[in-house]
Amino acid sequence: MSKVTDPYAAAPQVMKQWMAASIAAQNSLDPSLAELVKIRSSILNGCANCINMHTVEARAKGESEQRIYLLAAWHEAPVFTPRERAALAWTDALTRLSEEHTRKAAKEELEAHFTPEEQVNLTVMINVINGWNRIAVGFGLWYENGVPKAA
Repeated sequence: MSKVTDPYAAAPQVMKQWMAASIAAQNSLDPSLAELVKIRSSILNGCANCINMHTVEARAKGESEQRIYLLAAWHEAPVFTPRERAALAWTDALTRLSEEHTRKAAKEELEAHFTPEEQVNLTVMINVINGWNRIAVGFGLWYENGVPKAA
């Protein structure tokens, strides 16, 4: 097993600022929506650490098991509101930038359900969770009860 690089120990100032940005983005959205976006992005990026962490957080904030499980197939699942579907489509489009064909339709849905300020807040949240996914996957992180371990 390789040694885990703890980003907080290696670059505490940068990670403190990254965490502050993360919290600000998260707090700008409805808590349930923020968790759905974080889980969906983490599914697309294959980040087991973040899926594990955010499903626990979503449950703690009252999200149902059914909706958490159905995030993997949200396109076909009737349990999400039109606003949530627009956010999930935008999450997919920004997380999968190379699949440009989905971005225009996703942007139109986003504009139909979110104010300009909410669009920016959601976009920042998507960027933040994509960043966390890359930190966790890149360093092979697995946080269990707040303690970093090798994945």
